This record gives sequence, C-alpha cells and structure tokens, in this order.
Amino acid sequence: MARYLGPSCRLCRREGLQLYLKGDRCYTDKCAIERRHYPPGQHGQRRGKLSDYGSQLREKQKVKRIYGVLEKQFRGYFEKAERQKGVTGTNLLVLLERRLDNVVYRLGFANSRTQARLMVRHGLIAVNGSKVSIPSFLVKKGDVVQVVEKSRNKPLIRDALEAVARRGLPAWVDVSKEEALGKIIMLPTRDDITMPIQEHLIVELYSK
Repeated sequence: MARYLGPSCRLCRREGLQLYLKGDRCYTDKCAIERRHYPPGQHGQRRGKLSDYGSQLREKQKVKRIYGVLEKQFRGYFEKAERQKGVTGTNLLVLLERRLDNVVYRLGFANSRTQARLMVRHGLIAVNGSKVSIPSFLVKKGDVVQVVEKSRNKPLIRDALEAVARRGLPAWVDVSKEEALGKIIMLPTRDDITMPIQEHLIVELYSK
C-alpha cells in the first residue's frame, strides 16, 4: 500500500496546525511549526488567501493526515458515514476515532498514531483476548484493547503510558496502566474530538 515517507513536520507546517505526528517531540521547542509557522516550500511565506474549494480541500487533507489515512480509504469512510443515520461529518469523525490504531494511541500505549499503527501491524495488540493486526479494525462499545503480555514491559510502551498525562485520556475509555489494558466504555462523540476540525467543509467537498 502506498504511504507517505517524507518529513512528518512538513505536513504540520502545510496545514498550519500541530497534528502531533511525532509524539513527544511535538510538545517541545523542537516542534517545526513553533519555529517556522508558515507552509513549506519556496513560496510558503507568500501564499495568498484560499478559495472556498481550497479551504475544503485543506480540511480534508488535514483530517487524512491526522489519522494517517490515504484517499481511497478516506473516501470509503465518508461513503459509510453517509449511509449511517445522523450527521455525516460527525459520523465520519467517529468512524476514524474508532480505528484500532487511533484507539491504541488514545489509550496511551503509543506516543503517536504512526507508532500505534506499527504496534498493531507487529501483533502487539489484542482485542477481547485475540490478536488483531489490522490498524483499520473498528472497535465497539465494550471491547477490551490490551498490549499482549510479552510486550507490556517494553520501555517504549511504558514510556508512552507515563507520558499520556500530557495529552489526557478521552472520556470514552477506561485504562489500567499496570495491565496496559483499556476498555471502550462508550463510543466517542463529537465533543470528544478536540482537534480543530470543520467537518462540514469535507462534506461540502465530497457533495460537489
């Protein structure tokens, strides 16, 4: 599958927002967007005002980059959100929040979604006692997500659990740090998503 292999900080600068793609580094003065708060490239500091279409496109790109999803998969999530009852934009964000790689990050088992995705791929995560190696797996209410026993004391995971206090835990999960275990006590709602996202712009873009 295709994936972005370039500098992560370049993506944050392009969107003009901290996307927290590099874990702890994003909370330090080394964060690229703190040092150069303008888009990358030769003409980054001279870019003009965006059109309506440009604003819609940037919003879509921002959400794709936050969750590490490529275009075809993102479009699939949108179509699924459209078929569900309720507000399409909210449905879309809730589906993305329910991805297993995002849940592993939210529970504090990883410092970034990229790191969480690798953990899932390498078989370090179990859902309801069974290993799951698919990052796009959608969790449900009542699911128990846990680091497999032989990996619970890895320094990478323990460091991530200690650092989670910096960003906080969402209200829809319950975590036991000692067991590296988290339970989905409810599905996320729009209020649980704190990143500045204008999902209606994405709906407008795909509705053209």
